[in-house]
Amino acid sequence: MSYKLGILNVIGFFLMISCTRNVETIQPEVKNITESVYASGFIKSKNQYEVYAKTTGIIEEIYVSEGMQIKKGDPIFKLNQKDLKIVTDNARVASSMADYTTNSDKLKDAKTAIAYAIKKRLNDSLLYDRQKKLWDNRIGSKVELEQRELNFENAKLNVASAQTTYEDLRRSLKLSSDQSKNNLEIAKLLENDLIIRSELDGVVYKLNKEKGELITSQEPQAIIGATTFTIELAIDEFDIVKIKIGQEVIIRMDSYKSQVFEAQIIAVDPMMNARTRSFQAHATFRKEPKELYPNLTVEANIIIQKKEAVLTIPRKYMVNDSSVMLEGGKLKQVETGLMDYDVVEIKAGISKTTKLELPKK
Repeated sequence: MSYKLGILNVIGFFLMISCTRNVETIQPEVKNITESVYASGFIKSKNQYEVYAKTTGIIEEIYVSEGMQIKKGDPIFKLNQKDLKIVTDNARVASSMADYTTNSDKLKDAKTAIAYAIKKRLNDSLLYDRQKKLWDNRIGSKVELEQRELNFENAKLNVASAQTTYEDLRRSLKLSSDQSKNNLEIAKLLENDLIIRSELDGVVYKLNKEKGELITSQEPQAIIGATTFTIELAIDEFDIVKIKIGQEVIIRMDSYKSQVFEAQIIAVDPMMNARTRSFQAHATFRKEPKELYPNLTVEANIIIQKKEAVLTIPRKYMVNDSSVMLEGGKLKQVETGLMDYDVVEIKAGISKTTKLELPKK
């Protein structure tokens, strides 16, 4: 009998140990807390742009190299397009031939024709007046008078015709001269498009083509940017209403794993990207790292608000974001405040002496 009782006591002892609750407990802590919005993005050179050609052609010369600093207007590529050069040469010849001053002799001839017509009109006028006086004195015939009058009228018409011819010729020569000059300027502009130039002072970050390759106006040939940088961040549509210009940003980069950099929001694009369901925000470094390159990836925390010396617990101790588990397993509802990825502010419901259990997931 005593043997059986001994066995039962041993079994009960082990059952009691197995049922003992082995749980992790903590107490709330008073600390500073920061609410932030996470965003990912990349570094972009300020005013960075892709270089496109205005025409199609073969690369004849490349004047720059990657990493080279250039000035606005400096040549990047020169294209070879023989047809455009021929067009320019033809336009230059046509402009020279049609030049207004070159054709001044034609206008001189037209003016001479006017002077001759005026002189003939004067002579025919005198002959008509003399014949009329003779006829008034019954000298000569009426046929002669009518002939003199007809000659005078024709002379007047010839003067008007010579003047019209002169004006028409002058306008025609002026129009032809202006048109040929315009055509030459257009041809020069087209030929000038064969030299692709930088639109800003900056750095050549990327060359996409080599000498001898074909360039079209549909694909970028190079990437140019300034030596200063901005940060482009993708903000989830659920967080965009929290983002404001001037907010502080904490930046981390794989290139500087052990360092954290401060930045500031300077702009928020108002249009959402329908494909990614995100907005784009722009930030600048308060102090740039020593070396930066376009398209470096970044991770950022945009600071929404901060609080100092508040009661906090780790977020993993929350149950459904509204309750905590007290020591012993009882649930207690609490009022929360700020929240980040690790901790949450507790406004009411527990004190700093309350012991909490880690809820089982």
